[in-house]
Amino acid sequence: MGKLYGVSRATKGGVGYHALALSGGVEVHALAVVNAFGDVIEPATGDVIAGARASQRSPRLVGTAQRMFEGKIRKSFGATNTTLAVVMTNAELSKIQARKMAEMAQDGLARAISPVHTLYDGDLVFALSLGRKTADLNTLGTAAADATARAIVRAVHVASSMGGVPSWRDLKKSVA
Repeated sequence: MGKLYGVSRATKGGVGYHALALSGGVEVHALAVVNAFGDVIEPATGDVIAGARASQRSPRLVGTAQRMFEGKIRKSFGATNTTLAVVMTNAELSKIQARKMAEMAQDGLARAISPVHTLYDGDLVFALSLGRKTADLNTLGTAAADATARAIVRAVHVASSMGGVPSWRDLKKSVA
């Protein structure tokens, strides 16, 4: 994440999962694979927890969106970034309802990634429904957005450093 200055100053992404239990035995699950151009934000605090770093050796995160507002842009960067998520429920949904749940789950991307849906990203959310439980679609979509945001944050927390790109855990250790 945070590839404004290239991969050498980015933070490692990964795969995260989160599940929510709703009333009536309804469940909403989200699985996210995170390799975003933007930074990952902790929705509860608004803090950048993974993203562009001040330098290749620095653990300090600089905030991609703010740097872009200041005129820092990356003119040539392939569209090799993406965050893919799948939201799943045991509630019975029609195809149209599943699409709406996926649309609402997109809000989870916006809560946890900044900037999101750039020209450098291929962000997408899929929805699956398997079960016969009954649930309010607005509640399902709201839960799907929350689970998606939490899965994205979890992906950062469980990622391991690789190929010279540090993980959140390793950056946290170096500032402690």
